Amino acid sequence: MNNNQTVGVLGAGSMGSGIAQIAATQGHQTILVDLNEAALAKSEASIQKILARLVDKGKIDQAEADTIFGRLKFTSDITDFEGCGIVIEAIIENLEVKQKVFAELERITGDTCILASNTSSLSIASIASACNKAERVIGIHFFNPAPLMPLVEIIPAVQTSEETKDTARGLIDGWKKVTVLTKDTPGFIVNRVARPFYGEALKIYEEGVADFATIDWAMTELGGFRMGPFTLMDYIGNDINYTVTETVFAAFYYDPRYRPSFTQKRHSEAGWYGRKSGRGYYDYAEGVTMPEPNKDEKLGTTILNRVLVMLINEAVDALFLNIASKEDIDLAMTKGVNYPKGLLKWADEIGLDNVLSQLETLQSEYGEDRYRPSVLLRRMVRDNKTFY
Repeated sequence: MNNNQTVGVLGAGSMGSGIAQIAATQGHQTILVDLNEAALAKSEASIQKILARLVDKGKIDQAEADTIFGRLKFTSDITDFEGCGIVIEAIIENLEVKQKVFAELERITGDTCILASNTSSLSIASIASACNKAERVIGIHFFNPAPLMPLVEIIPAVQTSEETKDTARGLIDGWKKVTVLTKDTPGFIVNRVARPFYGEALKIYEEGVADFATIDWAMTELGGFRMGPFTLMDYIGNDINYTVTETVFAAFYYDPRYRPSFTQKRHSEAGWYGRKSGRGYYDYAEGVTMPEPNKDEKLGTTILNRVLVMLINEAVDALFLNIASKEDIDLAMTKGVNYPKGLLKWADEIGLDNVLSQLETLQSEYGEDRYRPSVLLRRMVRDNKTFY
């Protein structure tokens, strides 16, 4: 697919706007459709503001900003997608709604138009099943904010043709993004492997081992993570993060490894979503002092190690189940959620035997299946192997 092909984006929320901005910047005529006129107006103003900021910073000149903006068409008429080479859907995470929309997109667009979903947790196979030509449907999952985050997960469904997969990946690579190929399983790579970053941190808090600030301190200061789990959940929004956790838990047939937390459920029910609501795990009201962490290094190391071995185990299991290659799993976690290192590389550094013994200790202490070590981890320790 080349630059003279038109790109369609459905949904003018922050994700859809971001994707449209990228496509227009990369030289495509871009059509952004949203049935909500207010959302369209907001998107238009926000893209203009972003382009103006890039001009102020000297990243682009005014003529280029005008050219990019000139490639964008904002409309509430979905039939404007008629001549597109690809349409990327970025609307509500609701399967029935998406299936209805994809059936409609298939009627509007030409036979060779690729239909892509930016879903973060729904089955691409289910979405594709709504189309007569399911082979042209694929998952293309950007991370927020799309123009800044380098990673894009490419998710072929069982029905997706090789040609669709190669064309879609080639297109996004051409947009100067880092693409990883992942199997169509719940959470794909990033949202699956990252679950313990939140889940285990919440469990540590619920057991009274440490408070939010101390857990966040351990992960950032000792672990080198850019944000601690509670700061990050407040940033993402507890409503969104909790919903993804519930979706992944149900999708994995209630595997205890992905069990949601009552602490997060209650915060979500209380409307304590985080930054956007002014209150989450932390209080963001004017003049409120942030709580001080307990900087006990021994406690911090215990917290870090417990979360880290759970993350590593999840990454190892994703490799064991052929979700993605080891390179793509490590790339996804460093480029998609800014982890300080790829988890499989990190596992080699710590020592796989160390990771295994910590997991076995946790499993025997709790008697819980959530701590069961991956079969691949056991095999590699037994055969004295490393990932790299």
